[in-house]
Amino acid sequence: MSSETTRPTSEQFRQAAGRFATGITVATTLDSAGNPHGLTVNSFTSVSLDPPLVLFCLGHTAASMESFRTAKHFGINILAQDQRPFSERFARKAVNRFEGIDWRHGVTGVPILPHILAVMECNVYRRIALGDHDVLVGEVVRVEVHEKSPLLYYASRYHRL
Repeated sequence: MSSETTRPTSEQFRQAAGRFATGITVATTLDSAGNPHGLTVNSFTSVSLDPPLVLFCLGHTAASMESFRTAKHFGINILAQDQRPFSERFARKAVNRFEGIDWRHGVTGVPILPHILAVMECNVYRRIALGDHDVLVGEVVRVEVHEKSPLLYYASRYHRL
């Protein structure tokens, strides 16, 4: 029996990872000039209860990478079932993803989207460069939760509970 394994291709890895059902979030922050930035993220998870820590992964080629790298705070907007348009909008490469959206500033200043399922406002706790992504760990300093159904993603498609 051989102990050698074949490294999966990027597409094989993507297919396997896509078999893990996730919620959809929009990570948000402000740049040094106070302009909002955000992107769709499903690589999000809680890390610790004490202190309350969460993380998300941000690709090095993301247009908003520099804004997140220099930010002191970020928000995790957890999308409700009827917010697929937000997921699609913030996944596109666009100049101003916030144009025409009635967003508001959270206590930390981070952009909060309207009618979300939940939001977590975070102080940046740690940034770790791994592979072609940065892992951003945040200490949750404020939460807001609403009773709605979540937007889900599985096997490259949106789903409902």
